[in-house]
Amino acid sequence: MEAIEVPADATPPRRRRVARTVGLIAVAAVLGLVGGTAVGYGIQADREPTPLPALNQPGLAYPKPLPAGQKPAALPASEDRKVKTDGDLRKLLVPKPAGSKKTEFGDDDGWVTVPQYADEFNSPGSALSNELERGIRRIASTSWQTGKYRITSIRLVQYRSNDELGAQEHAEGQMDYMPDEDYARSDGEAIKGSANGRYYVFPVERKAGYLDLYEARAYFYRGDVVAEIFITDTKKISAADIRSLAEKQLGRL
Repeated sequence: MEAIEVPADATPPRRRRVARTVGLIAVAAVLGLVGGTAVGYGIQADREPTPLPALNQPGLAYPKPLPAGQKPAALPASEDRKVKTDGDLRKLLVPKPAGSKKTEFGDDDGWVTVPQYADEFNSPGSALSNELERGIRRIASTSWQTGKYRITSIRLVQYRSNDELGAQEHAEGQMDYMPDEDYARSDGEAIKGSANGRYYVFPVERKAGYLDLYEARAYFYRGDVVAEIFITDTKKISAADIRSLAEKQLGRL
């Protein structure tokens, strides 16, 4: 291609002209800003200082202080979580659905001892030691069977109120390994209404000579109580099944 000669006195490209124009506008804006700032300081200097509000403003206190000698009314039992959880913990468990059957290894009285609970872990000795350090107090339990093989179990694990965050540590410890290969392989889904709970639907487990195994779990804690929910079946468990059960149990705490 033949080169095109450009005369030495040719008009500069438009892009340079625009850049120069923008530069001039920017300089003008800066000068205007400096001038306006100087005028503003001058006006403020001529004004009387505005007094600051008083530091002590009792009218902003919330809730408003009661008259001398009066005490706030106690919460009704229905609103006082301490009353609920210090009572019979078994009453806070989701009731068994109508038509359900007792499981083979169900807990007759609704309580599980701490050693029995530790035996359910892969390393019972370590589990028992950890739970005692966290201040485990008691475990309420319920379980039922629906259909031919579906079994549902719920545990409410309560910890003592001390400087150990037993319920939080236990729940978070259980949820930490849910993404592992041998478990749910996912981070699960949040439980509506809970700031910390999650539910999980496990991949199907197949083994030659055995029925398919499906599993779902949910974990959350509220105050000093951890809820653990398990569903197992030989047929698929929907996310709605474990989610709705978790929401019902959360509502009772």
